[in-house]
Amino acid sequence: MSTDRLQFDSTAPKRWWVLFFLCLVMFGNYYVYDCIGPLADHLQRLLGYSDTQIGTLNAIYSAPNIFLVLIGGLLVDRFGAARVTLWTTAICLLGAVLTAVSGSFVMMAAGRLLFGIGAETMIVASTVALGLWFLGRSLAFVMAINLSLARAGSYAADVSPVWAKGAYDAGWQDPLWIAAAFAGVSVVGAIGYWWVDRRISVVSHEPAVVAEKIVWRDVLRFDRSYWYVVALCVTFYAVILPFRSTFAIKYFQHTGGLSLEESSVLNSYVFLAAIFVSPLFGFIADRFGRRASLMVFGSLLLPATFLLLGIGHPDLWLVTALIGVSFSLVPAILWPSVAHVVTAARLGTAFGLMTMLQNVGLTVSNLAVGYLNDAAGASASNPAGYQPMLWYFGVLATVAVVFALLLRNRELGVRGHGLERPQAARPI
Repeated sequence: MSTDRLQFDSTAPKRWWVLFFLCLVMFGNYYVYDCIGPLADHLQRLLGYSDTQIGTLNAIYSAPNIFLVLIGGLLVDRFGAARVTLWTTAICLLGAVLTAVSGSFVMMAAGRLLFGIGAETMIVASTVALGLWFLGRSLAFVMAINLSLARAGSYAADVSPVWAKGAYDAGWQDPLWIAAAFAGVSVVGAIGYWWVDRRISVVSHEPAVVAEKIVWRDVLRFDRSYWYVVALCVTFYAVILPFRSTFAIKYFQHTGGLSLEESSVLNSYVFLAAIFVSPLFGFIADRFGRRASLMVFGSLLLPATFLLLGIGHPDLWLVTALIGVSFSLVPAILWPSVAHVVTAARLGTAFGLMTMLQNVGLTVSNLAVGYLNDAAGASASNPAGYQPMLWYFGVLATVAVVFALLLRNRELGVRGHGLERPQAARPI
C-alpha cells in the first residue's frame, strides 16, 4: 500500500517512523538548498560571480518547478508518495554532486537545476505523506515538527562557516561537497520511508482512501480559500527565502561590517528559532484554531522588518527576531491548511500546484533582486546600493499581508472551511 491511502490506529507506531524518515529527507534537502548563501561572498571573490549569477543559482533551482512540480504532484497522486520521494531524492543527490565538481558557472547552475527538479517534487511528496498519515491527528503539530527538522538543516548550513571553517578556508568547493553528503542523508531517509510504506502494504488490510482518476480541469476548480492560501504562500516565500537564503549573509557583511562567520551565525537564528517555535505554533493552531488570524499576524512582521532596514541601521538582532517569528509561524500553519480545504484524493495536485506557483515567485525574486543589486552597485563600498532590494521586499511583503486578510475574511464567513476553529484531533 502506498501513502495515497489513509492509515488507521493499527499502524500508529509506523506513523512515527514515517515522520522520522521524512525529517531526515527534509533535513538533508534544506541543507543543500541553503548552502549557497554562506558561499555568496566566496563565489564573488574567488570565482568572480556577480549578484545576478549568485541569485541565478537559487532561481534556477525554482525555475523548472514552474512547469514540473504540478506534474510531480500528479505523479504522487498516481504512484504514491513513498516511491516518488525515493526517485526524487536520488535526483537531488546527483544535482548536489554536479554542483560541487566544477567552478564553471554553467556546470554549477546545471547542478542546481537538477537538484531543483528533484527537490520540490520531493517536498510535495513528503507533505502529502504527512497529510495522509496524520490528517485528524494533530496535523499542524506534526507538519511543524517536520518543518523544524528541515529548518535544522538550514541552520546547519548557515553556521557551516563556523563548524566547517577549514572547508571554507580551503575555498569554495569543499563546502559544496559537504552539501552533497547531506543530500546522501536525504536518500537514506527516503529509503527508510519507502521500506516502512512497503512493509505496511504487506501486513495491513485496513480500508483505504485511493486517489481518484486525475482530471486536469479540476486544477482550476479549487475553492477560493485555497487560492488565497496559494497567493499568501507565493508572496510570503518570494520575500523571505530570496532574502534569507540568498542575499542576507552578504548583505549583513556589506552593510553591518560583520565577518562571514558573524553574518552566518546571525542569519542562522532565523531557522534556529523556527526549529523550536514552529511545533508550538502548530500545536496552538490544532488546539485553539485561529489559523487565518495567526497567518495575518505572522505576515505583518515581514513588512515591518524591511521598513526598519530601509529607514536606517536598526539592531540586526531585532530584525532577525522579527523574521524568525514570522518564518516560524506562517509556514507552520500555511501548509497544513491546504489539507483542510482540499480533499485527500487531490492533495498531491493541490500541493503541486501551490509549489509550482511558489517557484514562480522564488525565480522572479531571486533574479529581480540580483539585477537590482547589480544595477545599484550594491557592495561593501556602496551599502546604499541595497536600498532597492529592501523596497522590493517591503512592497511584496505588504501584498502578502493583503492575501492573509482576504483569507481570514473568507474563513470567518459561511463559506469558510473551519480554519478559525480548533481541530478535534484523534489520538496520534
